[in-house]
Amino acid sequence: MSETFGGRSGLQGKLSRWLLGRRPKEAAADADGREALLLAAAGAGLPLAPAAHPAPGYRCSCDRVGCPTPARHPVSFAWQTQSTTDRAQIERWARHQPQANFITATGMVHDVLDVPLEAGREALERLLASGVEVGPVAESDDGRMLFFTLTRGTPEDEDEWWPCELDCHPETMDEHPGLRWHCRGSYVLVPPARLPGDEDRRVRWVRGPEHALPDPLSLLEALTDACARHPGADAGHQDAAWPLRH
Repeated sequence: MSETFGGRSGLQGKLSRWLLGRRPKEAAADADGREALLLAAAGAGLPLAPAAHPAPGYRCSCDRVGCPTPARHPVSFAWQTQSTTDRAQIERWARHQPQANFITATGMVHDVLDVPLEAGREALERLLASGVEVGPVAESDDGRMLFFTLTRGTPEDEDEWWPCELDCHPETMDEHPGLRWHCRGSYVLVPPARLPGDEDRRVRWVRGPEHALPDPLSLLEALTDACARHPGADAGHQDAAWPLRH
């Protein structure tokens, strides 16, 4: 038995790899790249928590029948308190949940300005050409671009700090086709993440988390102007809604 276990072959070999917190070789390269990106996001101050992942047939890995936001929601209802930048915890999650996507909770350290992809690309080009400091930016294959900014913080009057629920819910996306401001009570998928459908549908960084978070107001005019010029850019992308609650 000791020889088999020491050689890490068969079922016992798999067990020894699990006990050592390692993955099989065939998954190691991709998993290591994923882990490095997650740790880079956490190192930049973005609090992370595990999320669901795609399952065959445009389904979600969760056990909810007819999940309305497959692979785009946290796995725990306690995601707001669970979200962390702790390196050791994120390493454990990444290694023991190798298929999981991750979300980052907004409204604590950062907010996210979420716009249709076409409008986002136009605004990004304009902002960079104007010399405006732009922070991390992610692009999603379901037609959205995410601009990561500093959070608006907690004002002295709590009533002035509106929660993200006042922005939009997934079922009201037709009424909010343009910019969505993810703040307190919301979250977005953080790269690298996989989306339902084609295996190549992902969320990826355009500008990585090494870029400093800017003031959201410095980006807002360019983003709203671009959204106004592309009023139909979000059509057909209702599945792009980033849920506020699950």
